[in-house]
Amino acid sequence: MILVLLMAAAIWGLGMVMKTPVQARFLMLALLYVAVLFVQFALPDGHPLRAQLGGGPEQWLILGGLVAAFLAYRAVLGRVRNLARASETVQSAETPAPEGPFRDVELERYARHIVLREIGGPGQRRLKEARVLVVGAGGLGSPALLYLAAAGVGTIGVIDDDVVSLSNLQRQIVHTDARSDTPKVFSAEIGMHAINPHVTVRPYNRRLTADIAEELFGDFDLILDGSDSFATRQLVNAAAVAAGRPVIAGAITQWEGQVTIYDPAGGAPCLACLFPGAPAPGLAPSCAEAGVVGALPGIIGSVMALEAIKDITGAGTTLRGAMLLWDGLDADTRRVTVKRRANCPVCGDI
Repeated sequence: MILVLLMAAAIWGLGMVMKTPVQARFLMLALLYVAVLFVQFALPDGHPLRAQLGGGPEQWLILGGLVAAFLAYRAVLGRVRNLARASETVQSAETPAPEGPFRDVELERYARHIVLREIGGPGQRRLKEARVLVVGAGGLGSPALLYLAAAGVGTIGVIDDDVVSLSNLQRQIVHTDARSDTPKVFSAEIGMHAINPHVTVRPYNRRLTADIAEELFGDFDLILDGSDSFATRQLVNAAAVAAGRPVIAGAITQWEGQVTIYDPAGGAPCLACLFPGAPAPGLAPSCAEAGVVGALPGIIGSVMALEAIKDITGAGTTLRGAMLLWDGLDADTRRVTVKRRANCPVCGDI
């Protein structure tokens, strides 16, 4: 037996010197063991070779059994350890560690906001806790939705019953050619989550009507009106006044745009204070009729998003009681004061 053990040690040591894989060395030892058993069973009793190898197979069988039991024990122990590690990994993935209002990835994402004195950490937290509804996912809604999502507004609602068409893509940048014929609210949801997966999007694929507007507005803190018809703007205004919600309203045509905040509860006028009735036919044609330069809704929609960020965080001076007028053709900007009318039929009793 000593001879066999010396041979086994020599095989293992030579394998280490030659850097033979461990599996190969175990295979060579197994072949040596099989060779010894073959000698013990094949040669007759009293044969000199059998005598040199221990005289009988019993001790080799016992040794083989002990080695096999040890290897089996190691295999089972390794399996148990692997299962334990896998269980710990699953538990750690399912149970996130306690954290503050922002995860590390969010702190990095919003770092440029947080370093602003006017926003900082408290302002960014207010953005995360805010709920903003955007009416319309078209020219004005597109940039507004993208910038609200990028800014980290926690819950963003969008209501629109239209689908993406090729003629939209000249200015409605939240949509893509690949999403043609997709409902705009779902296309906008994809676009917003592509920029920021940490915001909640509530898409409402339906037309805004009087029977749902007030209740819907009550679920949000702030309304952005990017609609393209005066009738819808009147509906938004009436529902917002009834729900006590401020409205950041934008409008565009050809090369010109305007933005203001309608908020009678905050001392600002409502839409009806400034525009008691619908414009005469042909005086305010739609974009489809009059055309619109593609970058204009990007400018006005971005101003709407900026006003929303300021309103939520308390930064700067907002457009309450003022209207911003933008003339893109001559690169001219004006800010005019607007006031409530005491006899306004919509907000006069507030």
